[in-house]
Amino acid sequence: MNMVKLTIDGKKVVAPEGSTVLEAANRAGIQIPTLCFHERLNPIGSCRLCIVEIDGYAAPMTACTTPVAEGISVTTTSERLFRMRQDALRFILVNHPLDCPICDKSGECKLQDLVFEFGVTTAAYQAPKKVYEPVYATSLIKYWPDRCVLCLRCIAACKEIKGVGALEIGSANGLQKLSINTDKCVSCGECMQVCPTGALTENLSSIKGRSWRVKRVPTTCTYCGCGCQIELSVVDNRLIGVTSKNGVGVNQGSLCVKGRFGYEFIESDERLKKPLIRRNGKLEEATWDEALKVVAEKFDHIKKEHGPDAIGGLTSARCTNEDNYLFQKFMRAVIGTNNVDHCARL
Repeated sequence: MNMVKLTIDGKKVVAPEGSTVLEAANRAGIQIPTLCFHERLNPIGSCRLCIVEIDGYAAPMTACTTPVAEGISVTTTSERLFRMRQDALRFILVNHPLDCPICDKSGECKLQDLVFEFGVTTAAYQAPKKVYEPVYATSLIKYWPDRCVLCLRCIAACKEIKGVGALEIGSANGLQKLSINTDKCVSCGECMQVCPTGALTENLSSIKGRSWRVKRVPTTCTYCGCGCQIELSVVDNRLIGVTSKNGVGVNQGSLCVKGRFGYEFIESDERLKKPLIRRNGKLEEATWDEALKVVAEKFDHIKKEHGPDAIGGLTSARCTNEDNYLFQKFMRAVIGTNNVDHCARL
């Protein structure tokens, strides 16, 4: 791999050829403000916040789309860049409501952080309020069109990460807005995962929690044997949502619809929490030792009366690969049958 030498804020930096100025700065520990950029997506360059000055060029350039070049000198902070970034934020706020106290994303909103960092306390003016029907392709996600800053992250993630392409920018009455193809949407929530503002929020749990109240508990998704890493959002010992951390685990932050939204069973009143044994035609609670003893006795009886092939085993895609291996080993070596099947349709 060919390496390129450049200077960023007076610091000598070496970066791979073909990388961008933003990537080179990140490698060197130099922070450049961004809103539309995401590590897993191709550069978008829509927010204009990552502008930098490069010697020899009159106008600032976006760091996320500008490739490194041998010997260039880059400036990431200056009075001019600060004012231009303020103007970019004010432009974003023209159509964005200043409703941070009631927004679900408050406390973990990237736009909120940037506005605070650059001292933009009020919008120069507010455009006439848009009238959009806040309908999304799935009831699992709530769409707040007035909070959308058209950063295009969701569109890129749907296309580049999931390969679905259910989202695009449309227009209504001369105004741009997010357009959703309901026939293509698979309700995975990838769009919500990468949204930097409160435009797309989880719409499943009736309980909401501010970021500083939410405890993030890392664990492994139970829906299949892939082992996707997830984080449970817990408030007062009650699960209110599932998120994932970018770049972590085999899933690298992505989840399917089941992994992200299939958690209601945990708090369900109908959930079985103890084994049940049918006695005199009625199911009664029992201990695990009692239940396992009944199962072992039934297996033994059937095997003696009808032979091992009268027993079949159906295992689950929600178990780990190791558990499924042990199950088929139990059926073959202990029960003595090859009647083993597996439903991978969850």
